[in-house]
Amino acid sequence: MTTIKIIGAGSIGNHIAHAAREQGWDVLLTDADPDALRRTREEIYPGRYGEWDTAIELAGSRDTIDETADVVFIGTPPDSHLPLAREVLDQAPPRALIIEKPLCGPDLDGCAELWRNAVESGMFLGVGYNHALGRNTSAMEALIDQRSHGEVRTLSAKTREHWGGIFAAHPWLSGPAESYLGFSSRGGGACGEHSHAINIWQHFAHALGAGRVHEVNAMLDMCRDGEAYYDQLAVLALRTEQGLAGEVIQDVVTAPTEKMARIQWGDGFAEWHVNYDNGADAVISGGGDEGRQTQLFEKTRADDFKVEIEHLAQILEGAITDSPISLERGLDTMMVIAAAFRSSQEKRTVAIDWNAGYRPEALQ
Repeated sequence: MTTIKIIGAGSIGNHIAHAAREQGWDVLLTDADPDALRRTREEIYPGRYGEWDTAIELAGSRDTIDETADVVFIGTPPDSHLPLAREVLDQAPPRALIIEKPLCGPDLDGCAELWRNAVESGMFLGVGYNHALGRNTSAMEALIDQRSHGEVRTLSAKTREHWGGIFAAHPWLSGPAESYLGFSSRGGGACGEHSHAINIWQHFAHALGAGRVHEVNAMLDMCRDGEAYYDQLAVLALRTEQGLAGEVIQDVVTAPTEKMARIQWGDGFAEWHVNYDNGADAVISGGGDEGRQTQLFEKTRADDFKVEIEHLAQILEGAITDSPISLERGLDTMMVIAAAFRSSQEKRTVAIDWNAGYRPEALQ
């Protein structure tokens, strides 16, 4: 029986616990706050899934840090991710360690060390950018593989979503100042919390053979709200090593939500959508004599995490060796986030020197 230990009993921790139970795994769900464990058992889990699953074991995270499991999932605030990852790797190394996105704050503190530890350990480490695993993503990859629309011209991605939905899922928080969400330095704000758009841009750039992001020119709209200080809007212009140029827009103010990416070829296009129409993701494509085609992929919010757990099960079985949610891909996204903050603050284009490693010195 596969075992998973989840550190953090917030919204994501509950999603992962449910998905793991659907996969038939044994689940240990932990948190440092006893009230978080109570909310999980009495409110969050039964409210989402109908009833509490008594097979899930609840425990204090500090009391179980040295307990081993096949998989460890860290679902705490981003500024605690890397210290917790170090503890897990030092005290109870699993077969796979997954860290929720974003990996950390934009200072990149601890990223180089984590990468070194991952390489030395040989275990699978990943970051929870699960949109890269969706059926709509596979459909976009199939269109890219066809390469029937000429040369790629540009790539765009957006995650524009008012964060009221996040607070609805965390009703014990009255606003952004009460958590990391209201502090860009802790991994919150638009650039960190909604970094699915940066990540999926990079994912499709890889699929297009365009390489990693080399240049970042960003404008961040910083907002002061009491003690909170965060970017409410992030607009990034990106260029890859192979010269592909495009843009990413992320914000925490747009309603209704827009989560999409678009590839424009010389003679056609393809659009990737999340929650496009009444509980369905989509891929829309067209060009040449094809006309406009729409593929719908029905799903629920829970499905985003089920596919993540199914993907991890395949990794444990050895069926997948090159994962789009690998630590390397998550660190690549952090480098773009860090470059965006540097670019916005210094009002210039920032280049990423990938030979310098995952450290601030790589931003030039």
